[in-house]
Amino acid sequence: MPSVAASALFGTKLMDDFFQVRVGGDIAFINGVIKTLIALNRIDQEFIVKRTTGYEELKTVLGAQSWEMLEERSGLSRQEMERFALLYGHARSAVFVYSMGLTQHEFGVDNVKAIVNLALSRGMLGRDKCGIMPIRGHSGVQGGGECGAEPDKFPGGFPVNDESARRFSNLWRHPVPSRPGLRVPEMIEAASKGDLNFLYSIGGNLLETMPDRNFIARAMEKVAVRVHQDIVLNTSMLLDAEQAVLILPGQTRYEQRGGGTTTNTERRIRFTPEIPGHQIGHALPEWEIPTIIGRHVMPNGDLLFPYESPQSIRDEMSRVMPIYQGIEKLRKEGDHLQWGGPYLHKAGHFSSMPNGRALFSVLNPPDRRASAGKFYLATRRGKQFNSMTFGAADRLMGAKSRDIIFMSPEDAQELELADGAQVLIRSDTGEMNGVIQIAPVKSGTVQAYWPEANVLISRRTDPVSGEPDYNVEVSIDKIIG
Repeated sequence: MPSVAASALFGTKLMDDFFQVRVGGDIAFINGVIKTLIALNRIDQEFIVKRTTGYEELKTVLGAQSWEMLEERSGLSRQEMERFALLYGHARSAVFVYSMGLTQHEFGVDNVKAIVNLALSRGMLGRDKCGIMPIRGHSGVQGGGECGAEPDKFPGGFPVNDESARRFSNLWRHPVPSRPGLRVPEMIEAASKGDLNFLYSIGGNLLETMPDRNFIARAMEKVAVRVHQDIVLNTSMLLDAEQAVLILPGQTRYEQRGGGTTTNTERRIRFTPEIPGHQIGHALPEWEIPTIIGRHVMPNGDLLFPYESPQSIRDEMSRVMPIYQGIEKLRKEGDHLQWGGPYLHKAGHFSSMPNGRALFSVLNPPDRRASAGKFYLATRRGKQFNSMTFGAADRLMGAKSRDIIFMSPEDAQELELADGAQVLIRSDTGEMNGVIQIAPVKSGTVQAYWPEANVLISRRTDPVSGEPDYNVEVSIDKIIG
């Protein structure tokens, strides 16, 4: 049964209001909102004084930022920013939910810092029904990152440095590197230069998910040996390699004996039991494949990879990851725990921050308005699940093909383009053919489906997070005939 019965008949209401910020204009919009909150004295002065630092510096910079600049870069009027500030300024609680529309920019980290500024300005952290919640694109991203999949973090969030390396070397009784590894874009760049001899890819399709598809293909083919471990075949596996490509079939979490766990974005770790049924060929549990390899290729491999079941892995996670203590007790359907409790930083106590205070960030809004005669293209997902599984249609937009280019009525009229018009889209990286669909997007911007539009996207990334910027300036020309 749906949680709201009426939604089964009339659909789900997505929002009460909508503020159409220009692509890349989030910092400008949020700065305008905070600027208004300060003017209206709708900030939480007590919380700011007792629990934060950097507010006065931010206030000074915002005072110097003109409304004209904020309007131009956000794509919204001062009145709209003030209207949002009034709504937020009278709210007793707020949860800020964001996703890849904020993070997949060259300045994605700064976008998130802007959200933090907005939350701190009214003390919307560390209390009931308040907080910041990123929506992940995959069910395993949160837990994977917390368990060491990030190249600069050990399991449990410990930074990769000499101190943490000594800790894990002692726990695992084996030397652990103290130098951070490479992020995916850095791996691809290394591969393109011939500096990557071996690549082990678990559950990913870099050819389809990364920007500049042609560059990715050439780089991956330069790797001497590639291993692809996944539950399905994908196009990356079909690329040649200098020496060999190995494909290792894995099981889904529901097939693996003993079950497993998944962590969601509210830090809740939930046990998912095995669903008994047909086992496919030689597919093995995802955890067992690297365990077998480790036992055979590493000295003392049996001691370093002693896992016989998911339970033995959870026992070790509890031992080496303080935030995951208790995971060893999750054994049946319905078992769960939330590390850190219902909410972090209770009552505004930011113990992990310098001097126990949360930090306001001074941010200058980037200008992502397209050049004259061009458009700023953003990528969208449509009816999609877990990156690479697509539905037949995008019911939200009514699109039935993946080559649609969404354009505003004003821009379509200016270019004399109608629904269904065939167009050629070019960027500095590549080009693709598309079909125009008139849609309520922001004038000056267009949207195209990901990953089809990756041929247009450059390899530009956020310098802090390494996240690719899936937005690009393009030209659009009508195809005649």
